[in-house]
Amino acid sequence: MHARILIIDDEDGIRFSLRGILEDEGFEVLEAPSGEDGLALLARETPDLVFLDIWMPGMDGLAVLDQLHAQRPDLPVIMISGHGTIETAVNAIRKGAHDFIEKPLSLEKVLIAAQRALEYGDLRRENEALRDSLPTAHADEMNGRSPVMETLRGQIARVAPTDAWVLITGENGTGKELAARAIHAGSRRADRPLVAVNCAAIPEELIESELFGHEKGAFTGADSAKAGKFEMAHKGTLFLDEIGDMSLKTQAKILRILQEQQFERVGGHRTMRVDVRVIAATNKNLEDEIAAGTFREDLYYRLRVFPLVLPPLREREGDVPLLIELFAQRLARDYGVRPATFAPDAQEALARYPWPGNVRELRNFVERMLILHAGLEVTRSMLPPEFLPRSGAGMNGSAGAATAAGGRAASGTGATTGQGGDPLPDHLPDMAALLAPGMDLKAARAAFEAQYLAARLAECGGNVTRLAEAVGIERSHLYRKLKGYNIQTTD
Repeated sequence: MHARILIIDDEDGIRFSLRGILEDEGFEVLEAPSGEDGLALLARETPDLVFLDIWMPGMDGLAVLDQLHAQRPDLPVIMISGHGTIETAVNAIRKGAHDFIEKPLSLEKVLIAAQRALEYGDLRRENEALRDSLPTAHADEMNGRSPVMETLRGQIARVAPTDAWVLITGENGTGKELAARAIHAGSRRADRPLVAVNCAAIPEELIESELFGHEKGAFTGADSAKAGKFEMAHKGTLFLDEIGDMSLKTQAKILRILQEQQFERVGGHRTMRVDVRVIAATNKNLEDEIAAGTFREDLYYRLRVFPLVLPPLREREGDVPLLIELFAQRLARDYGVRPATFAPDAQEALARYPWPGNVRELRNFVERMLILHAGLEVTRSMLPPEFLPRSGAGMNGSAGAATAAGGRAASGTGATTGQGGDPLPDHLPDMAALLAPGMDLKAARAAFEAQYLAARLAECGGNVTRLAEAVGIERSHLYRKLKGYNIQTTD
């Protein structure tokens, strides 16, 4: 895409000279003879850079700059003046100008200033794209020694260096976004952004604006122009997650844009051309969706240049113990506690569990065990009942389920068991009693942790050192936790 540059200056000769310099370099140039005309033009157009004269009749350049910065804070502005002072230049920079150059304007000075300002604008857009696309999971989840994972990594290694489009399918929690990021990281576009779009999370009425961007005033609430995900992914990768949840209307527009690699912003008239590699993902069977009339067959075959199927965790034989160890070590570092370990009988039960939520469910399970049993060895009897066989497991299975339900069959008091089978205090909190309606995982974890630490501290006579030894947490870290929960201590 060639950059568009707007010149706002009341002198015809200056505008003529600047236009000639910039158009010779391939830029598209817009002109406005006054500040008022420049702001009116900005309401209809979306330049990438502005050259703005300071001294103009009517609204001067600094007043225009204020409005420009309020409407388009990401738009770089270069101030120009024939009789500027250091004070004027400093004032302009403080108000948000990118640069300040003095007349007479030399070709070299103009081009260097323009190039730097445009690079700055590109960098800001890339940073915004990178912030939006920060991974929500760790690459550990792509680990595994099972044959299916070895095959998957080999396929990723082969397709990544190409520009082929990829359609990733797999159940929820299998790591489709991680696979997309691995493909991007191994591609020739790795130094450009990967822009992720969750097609299921964007309301139908806003998805066009998200994908293609919009101009100021295109709809209610569009107070300024905004670049879309396609623009932000220029020269990089666009990851369309949950593509199967996109409406037929949007599918039709996506198909045209994918074929032509050009589009117009919502409310705009200028055709924008992009170069993006597309990776799409879905947990749906798109062939079934096509048969049901909810997904376009032509879009399916356009995206499915290289199909990549992610295996569910139940088919990754031998990977469960490896992933449990990885998650236990990483989460323990994050929480500042000693990791929980898993006894052979617990590992055997977990290996037989079908993991319907796949790797995501496994990670959440390990976090749950760490909250309950940091620094301890988790035995089969300490596993939550849903992770144990419900029937046909023999005497061991039924006994394990009973003790996993909180040790009630053994004690009659609802006490759980600690390391080595020793009962923990009866006054530890009942988790169900702590859960308020709508409480998220973070709040539930904090509620349990506060009650748990208060109960164990009472056991230790209010002594933080003894408590740190009992629960396996470093003393200074434990003290900060107690202070954060407003729990009183004796030392």
